[in-house]
Amino acid sequence: QVQLVESGGGLVQAGGSLRLSCAASGRTFSRSNMGWFCQAPGKDRESVAAISGSGGRTYYADSVKGRFTISRDNAKNTVYLQMNSLKPEDTAVYYCAAAQTYSLPTTSRDYDYWGQGTQVTVSS
Repeated sequence: QVQLVESGGGLVQAGGSLRLSCAASGRTFSRSNMGWFCQAPGKDRESVAAISGSGGRTYYADSVKGRFTISRDNAKNTVYLQMNSLKPEDTAVYYCAAAQTYSLPTTSRDYDYWGQGTQVTVSS
């Protein structure tokens, strides 16, 4: 069983930055692919970024390329999402998720464990 706890959300002005953290429990963290998803009101949950267990492979949604960076510290069982140049359309609840798959998953159905989410609000 893996438990995930996100933190770091908040209210920020457009153009600002936030860093989200996701702390994971369990001994399998370094073997788990990790992903960040966002869900705005009335919309489906969307993939934002993903990173392999070693950190050697990453994926970004087109909407965040060049602005967001996913990283992980396996010694701390933590994955991060650095969000720069934030836009009002980035406003959503952000979730981290874990998957023990060979390939790097980019859809929500491929992830087994989810955090409770953290709210990010970007004002214009």
